[in-house]
Amino acid sequence: MTRSTQALAYSRPSALEHTRGGRLLGLETSGGLTPVGAEAHPRFFSGFLSSPRAAARGLLAVADVAGARYYQRVPGRSLDPVVTGNGDRLRFESFSGCCGVYARLDVLEDGLGGAGTGHGTTNVDVNNPLREALSRMAGDDPLHLRVGPDELAVTTVGGSVVEKKVPLPDRWLRGFAEAQVASAGFDLRAELTGAEAVRFLRSLPRGGGNASRGAMWVVPAGRTLRPTTRPVPGAVCLPGPERLASLERVLRDATALRVYGPPVADGAAVSSAWEAVLPGMRLTLTLSPEAARGFSGEGGVLEALATEEAAEDAALVSVLLAWEPRIDPAELAVESGLPVERVRAALTRLGTAGRVGYDIADAAYFHRELPYDAGRVERHNPRLVAARALLAEGAVTLDDGPAPAAPAAPASSVASVASGERRYQVRESAGVLSCTCRWWADHRGRRGPCKHALAVRMARRAAVATVGGAR
Repeated sequence: MTRSTQALAYSRPSALEHTRGGRLLGLETSGGLTPVGAEAHPRFFSGFLSSPRAAARGLLAVADVAGARYYQRVPGRSLDPVVTGNGDRLRFESFSGCCGVYARLDVLEDGLGGAGTGHGTTNVDVNNPLREALSRMAGDDPLHLRVGPDELAVTTVGGSVVEKKVPLPDRWLRGFAEAQVASAGFDLRAELTGAEAVRFLRSLPRGGGNASRGAMWVVPAGRTLRPTTRPVPGAVCLPGPERLASLERVLRDATALRVYGPPVADGAAVSSAWEAVLPGMRLTLTLSPEAARGFSGEGGVLEALATEEAAEDAALVSVLLAWEPRIDPAELAVESGLPVERVRAALTRLGTAGRVGYDIADAAYFHRELPYDAGRVERHNPRLVAARALLAEGAVTLDDGPAPAAPAAPASSVASVASGERRYQVRESAGVLSCTCRWWADHRGRRGPCKHALAVRMARRAAVATVGGAR
């Protein structure tokens, strides 16, 4: 696994302190991006939370996921959660070490007491003493939240610095992007009351040292969910039910549990999202299709990465982003002069650089800036790198030249690709490319295109561009 190391420098450790007016939760920030550029210790919020205990538990749940590995559990270092200020809310995000669970706590305007926030993205320090202090919070005494340094800390920035060196696996960045693509295809499948949510979650089987085997399916039944032996229409996949354990942190304050998933096409396991509705906030866990399978290899972003058109569109769309809590592709299409579908492809590409996320509850994208090098996901995506290599070697032979205007006949051959000592046939049916390679036989397109089909897609675009240039 390719890793780099990021130094997170905090002016002091985050802490929960007792004050005359109640308690002060001071979350210290590291370097991040804001509308005015990079800042060493940006400040996003200072005010009282409407539901202190629920906020504390939700933040602990996000920290739980950041320090967890749900498959082949081994000790490891956690990445401090990322916080984004979007003007009317704070979003705390994390990814599990195994790259199979994405967690986000959205503290909405009601949860912030109607106060606004700053704009930008940074890491926040969630250390062990802070976790212990938050876990001991039992009542709803007033809690003042400060995200970023107070005025005194700003004037004494030359003092002691708490520094953490955190390994950043490249697959985590790919996981953020793939989780966003998967979530954009989800629909609301069920909604349980708080009491039913408690009963359902506590009835789930608990895994052992490794993730549970196979996928569990559940289907709405009255006011609750019941297990089903097969993925019938309307069912939701629950792969590795033990990965929902962090939701138990907030069950006492949850008013509802919303379940999201894609339409069931066949018996294959798919992703799902589980959203605990809290007073003035939402905690969402998004699960990869299998506990032993992280989001990073899903391949949902490969088409957007493989086209230069999407790269140019993403550069244009990026300058129109302004830390919006809700990004409307239709409005961006008007502002940019691009068709809506090209705007969506551009947003997918921006997501691979950590610059865009997706909120299922709002059914909308949102702007944030994760601390990653934008080019890393392209350089370290194995199928994309392999497809570019095949193209550079001249391994792709197109059978039909540029892509036709109308869909080709079912399963018609469009190209052959020489890879190693073998030659693979790539066929097209209703605009979808299939291949005779082992990858396609194993996954049938459920994890994105294989390297051969991706190389053919790139070759056909290049052929169209060449013909257009000649004309």
